[in-house]
Amino acid sequence: MARKDYAAEKDKCKRFLQEFYSEDDNGKKVFKYGAQLVALAHREQVSLFVDLDDVAEEDPELVESICENAKRYTSLFADAVHELLPEYKERDIVAKDSLDVYIEHRLMMEQRGRDPADTRDARNQYPPELMRRFELYFKSPSTSKPKVVRDVRADSIGHLVNVRGIVTRATEVKPMMAVATYTCDQCGAETYQPIQSPSFMPLVMCPSQECVTNKSGGRLYLQTRGSKFVKFQELRIQEHSDQVPVGNIPRSMSVFARGENTRLAQPGDHVAITGVFLPLLRTGFKQAAQGLLSETYMEAHSITLMNKTEDDELGNEELTDEELRSITDEGFYEKLAGSIAPEIYGHEDVKKALLLLLVGGVEQAPKGMKIRGNINICLMGDPGVAKSQLLSYIDRLAPRSQYTTGRGSSGVGLTAAVMRDPLTGEMTLEGGALVLADLGICCIDEFDKMADADRTAIHEVMEQQTISIAKAGIMTSLNARCSILAAANPAYGRYNPRKSIEQNIQLPAALLSRFDLLWLIQDKPDADADLRLAQHITYVHQHCRQPPTHFTPIDMKLMRRYIAVCKKKQPVVPESLADYITAAYVEMRKEARVSKDTTFTSARTLLSILRLSTALARLRMMDSVEKEDVNEAMRLMEMSKDSLQADKSSTTRTQRPADVIFSLVRELATEGVTGRGGAGGVVRMSEAEQRCVSRGFTPAQFQEALEEYEELNVWQVNQARSRITFV
Repeated sequence: MARKDYAAEKDKCKRFLQEFYSEDDNGKKVFKYGAQLVALAHREQVSLFVDLDDVAEEDPELVESICENAKRYTSLFADAVHELLPEYKERDIVAKDSLDVYIEHRLMMEQRGRDPADTRDARNQYPPELMRRFELYFKSPSTSKPKVVRDVRADSIGHLVNVRGIVTRATEVKPMMAVATYTCDQCGAETYQPIQSPSFMPLVMCPSQECVTNKSGGRLYLQTRGSKFVKFQELRIQEHSDQVPVGNIPRSMSVFARGENTRLAQPGDHVAITGVFLPLLRTGFKQAAQGLLSETYMEAHSITLMNKTEDDELGNEELTDEELRSITDEGFYEKLAGSIAPEIYGHEDVKKALLLLLVGGVEQAPKGMKIRGNINICLMGDPGVAKSQLLSYIDRLAPRSQYTTGRGSSGVGLTAAVMRDPLTGEMTLEGGALVLADLGICCIDEFDKMADADRTAIHEVMEQQTISIAKAGIMTSLNARCSILAAANPAYGRYNPRKSIEQNIQLPAALLSRFDLLWLIQDKPDADADLRLAQHITYVHQHCRQPPTHFTPIDMKLMRRYIAVCKKKQPVVPESLADYITAAYVEMRKEARVSKDTTFTSARTLLSILRLSTALARLRMMDSVEKEDVNEAMRLMEMSKDSLQADKSSTTRTQRPADVIFSLVRELATEGVTGRGGAGGVVRMSEAEQRCVSRGFTPAQFQEALEEYEELNVWQVNQARSRITFV
């Protein structure tokens, strides 16, 4: 193979940067890299990304060479940019930091003190790395296929590779020396040492002409201010679980990110990284300890965040009006809820609750205290009611989430473990599932099978949203602002109607009160429902998609973006609704006391109503909560308890909603009569409606019952529709 002429290659790079253009809509030439070079010259931009798709249009061979010898071509392109920058400089730059002043002084000194004929020692000349204030990275061509971590092998060394995985560790960003600057204590000359490897041997003797001639043997001292440092961060990425071959464990790889590529990914993010795969050369003691083995790492060029499921980048662009209209048309609440796990039949109310969990309520932080906004939900149900399927769907839908099971996770696995850092050897905290799901959702399956000692770790997270730790000399409190979605089976495997609710649930009351909604999903035999369910399941099994419905479910990406927009809203509860909510809560407490209701109603229940209603207002993109939101929140709470009530249908015939509403209003009337001691029951309409809504009826059902009994001439409603009078 003929030797490459790298000077000619550099000219090619120069030509590409100067001449590449694309045409805009009006047919005007847009010089993409020319504009970026101007921004670099004026220090408005730090990193220049060279898109290899653009290079392929001009020179396909050059792309091949870049992909095979990326490290060399990075420096070639950087040299080309460095030489071109003075041509693109249109004005003097004012923004100066200490490095700028250093560079300017050095150039002045060089021009003033140099004899034109004098040739300087290479080490005394300014290395290009010191004078550059930009970084150059490549974007891989769109034709290149992303590789799996375990497929990046020896044949990829030095190549530009594209790898996908999950970030498991990210160190903090530290400064890394790129060029060391020394001054001589005898002649005052500066010496520069560019550093390529992770470790370096400092220079001791001054190599300048003066010292060598006079044999004065000047000593060199490292000048930190004159040296150049770059930001450095090490990431570890691990391959996806679905890419692991049978019987293996996931592999991981070190990624070194420098400059502008740092702080782009956090642990738990799914990323696609383009970079150069290189061997890691260690020297000195570390090499001796390592023996004959060599490690490899990847020099990151571009890091993009990915979605969890589809192979595309994380969409964070704004919703268009058309997309908003398609979501917010009539009955959109039902439509959005129906779009959550459409393959699963039924569970409409549970899906509505899960939708509110994704959106979340508004967090309040009055001085010195904090009221959480996240909604926690526990699904407790018989085996085979698709609890785990709902959980795994939410895990895929939420942009940030963790999925664990009860038996497979210990207390420290959920909160935080103290580990010894392999690089520095000091004690560090490694965040567990709840910390990694910060500002996201933590799904815990098989919640009932968890050991009690491990379950207590969750108590603090569910209300205070922090994890306090005092271990191994580390006292700290970590943020864990996550919603918890738990799925559990009743204590006896299936729900036993002959036992009380406490005996069935067997979770401590302290934990249950922290869940905003506790659903008990019973699997009762019912001929019609069973037939529809069986048809649904067989259809899904045959066609691998949900049966056709009266609406098309919204796809995951659009849901994600809509929920992200909803989360930006901060609705408030208006004054007018405060009395309504407090009255409804007092009513609920009274009921709980009267009916010996086994589900616990406390002040947390009131906060749950507020959270659910603010989440509903967020979903409608409103800035204030309305009465319908509060009614719907209370209906959901009532429905979640509704499934807890023992099955009364075997003993008594089921009552129509209208009949129940009638008995409620009659109760109110008799209360009023005994209170006043008069005859003829008169009930205020608003009181009656509030009582019915707090019992889980919709305002529409109340109106129907009102009209029905008015026609039967049982009661009369006045003209203003504000009073009900019994006949």
